[in-house]
Amino acid sequence: MAKLRGRGVAAVNYPTGMNLGGDPSQALIHATTTGSFVITLSSVDLGQGIKTVAAQIAAETLGVPYENVMVDTADTDTGPHCMGTFASRGTHRIGNAVIMAAREAREVMMSVAATELEVDAADLVTDGKGRIHVNGAPDKGIGIPDLALAAHFKHGKTIAGRGIFLKPKSEPVPETGAMDPDSCQAHACTIADVEVDDETGEVTVIKMINAYEVGRAMNPALAHQQIVGGAWMGISHALYETTEPYYPDRAHGAVTFGEYLMPGPADIAEMESVIIERPASNGPYGAKGIGEMTANAPIPAIANAIFNACGVRVRSMPITPEKVLRGLDSLRERQKQ
Repeated sequence: MAKLRGRGVAAVNYPTGMNLGGDPSQALIHATTTGSFVITLSSVDLGQGIKTVAAQIAAETLGVPYENVMVDTADTDTGPHCMGTFASRGTHRIGNAVIMAAREAREVMMSVAATELEVDAADLVTDGKGRIHVNGAPDKGIGIPDLALAAHFKHGKTIAGRGIFLKPKSEPVPETGAMDPDSCQAHACTIADVEVDDETGEVTVIKMINAYEVGRAMNPALAHQQIVGGAWMGISHALYETTEPYYPDRAHGAVTFGEYLMPGPADIAEMESVIIERPASNGPYGAKGIGEMTANAPIPAIANAIFNACGVRVRSMPITPEKVLRGLDSLRERQKQ
């Protein structure tokens, strides 16, 4: 009887977006009379933080405080078009659309400011704190709330913008099948340390070290949280989750969420994560997609760590104690021969 330690490594690359006839997403932005900006999207925030990142991107492009930007995720009846929240496309597609919309709105904003200040719009800058002023002359300026009031009630102008990001469709070359299926590639590597009990077959993930190249992290705190959440999902897929444990026999499958196995708080491994930034030329401020890939590398890393610990190579998920014990029995039989 022993508890065997092992280490496994796995690396993946993951595409951002898909080649679905352009895979477009739209964004609309308008200013309220109080100087706040509202972004309207049909893109669903599943907890990955797209509302936060969209507001950050808009604030950066408009040159206004983040607190002055609101995000309204509407629905397919009232919102602009979005292909959907999938393919780790959210930040890339929606971020690019938001930049386009914000640039258009900023152009109107600066035009109204130029009229109010009686200067050329090209001479104006935003300070990122809610004020527009003449470059080099901070005292000659106007606050964005006053500007919004003037635009609405004095000049009859709507400070608004529209944006849509469309990746041109890439048709396969008939002779070779060559095509351009995505927008960019993100990369990841996971190192997993595990402990295998050779008497019970139980596997415990001790520690995971994750490195992710994501173009540019729009919000490092959210990116790190996504890495940890994805690693949890990876552990869950690798060791616990299955709807049909004895497939194709349908017996003994979970019929309620109470019976469906997932790791709990005590099963989470020690986590260490590193974000590497290599900006993508076509991403919003260099960002790529990080979403789904965070659950990919941990799975083979755990499988490789189990093999390193006890010599058992399990080729189907989840890697249950039963499968580990059967593998150990098979190893022992071969050693006897």
